[in-house]
Amino acid sequence: MNHRLQISIFAHSWRSDWNHGNAHFLRGLAHELMKLGNDVRCYEPYQSWSLTNLLQEGKRGQQSIQQFSSTFSDLNIQTYQNDPSFLSFAQSELRGTDVVLVHEWNSPEIVNTIASLKQSLGFVALFHDTHHRAYTNPKEILQLDLASFDGVLAFGDALRRIYQEGFSVPRVWTFHEAADTAHFYPIESAPKLDVTWIGNWGDEERTKELDEFLMAPVGALRNRRVAVYGVRYSQAAQTKLSNAGIDYRGYLPNLMAPKAYSESILTLHVPRRYYSNGLSGIPTIRVFEALACGIPLVCSPWVDSDALFRTDEDYVCVPDGQAMQAEIEHLLKDEAARRQLAANGTDTIRRRHTCAHRAEQTEHL
Repeated sequence: MNHRLQISIFAHSWRSDWNHGNAHFLRGLAHELMKLGNDVRCYEPYQSWSLTNLLQEGKRGQQSIQQFSSTFSDLNIQTYQNDPSFLSFAQSELRGTDVVLVHEWNSPEIVNTIASLKQSLGFVALFHDTHHRAYTNPKEILQLDLASFDGVLAFGDALRRIYQEGFSVPRVWTFHEAADTAHFYPIESAPKLDVTWIGNWGDEERTKELDEFLMAPVGALRNRRVAVYGVRYSQAAQTKLSNAGIDYRGYLPNLMAPKAYSESILTLHVPRRYYSNGLSGIPTIRVFEALACGIPLVCSPWVDSDALFRTDEDYVCVPDGQAMQAEIEHLLKDEAARRQLAANGTDTIRRRHTCAHRAEQTEHL
């Protein structure tokens, strides 16, 4: 690809990040593609599931939208109706487009309609997958007309292999997420918390893991200040947090995460179980963002099979809940170790894993 391309990106939502971690990376990627001189247009349905839920957050939801609009005022966002009128909308909007990037969290009808226009309108079509359903529920992916796409961007090598070997897609690139370092960076602040975890509950995909690596070890700590941010926590889950001495703070707009990290001594990463077994090597967006913000990170088990980081130098990975508790206690006492860990992690992000790096990778596909 060359510079000054017209690029259209279809995502579930740009305005809302409610239970929508993919928006974090996509916003940064679009921003960096524009900085390289490309004309980038961002598309989302008029009323997405994520946006609908965000608006139910009341004042905090409105503040999130306002903060996004102010921070990403350069993004050209267009909305469409997810109905039969989309065909004529897409025909008009995509005429003259060079590259269309379609994120996996779009309805099959939207994905396949875009794919059907590729030949007549002459654009390059790329499918972008940042989810585990190709591994856990392949029937959903097989509803899509993958054969009409020019290639797939998969956010981990394990996922790339599924597309190539399982779905027989000939052109698949490993395309990891990355930190939006234009907006995620270390902030100097006096700590108000000992431990912060930012993550959503949702779908019972890591309930046991959160019990072992968050609630049990944190509950065993004495006189420590611990908070959790996220959505989709049932009342039973909130009760568990309370019983462990954890302050549940609900939805946190993604652009406020750097400030939240700056007010805590360390943070944790507890991946959903699919990313610690069949899709190992995929850290998901929270790891990139936490390291970019310069906060020491302790992880429950996952294998960095794609060699993205320096394990036990950029972050610490522990095998079980007891080790998690011991490592938290160690880091809370050892400021020098915390500073070294944070510096290492931020260095790796800046050298290898920024949205600017991925924008350049996109141009060279």
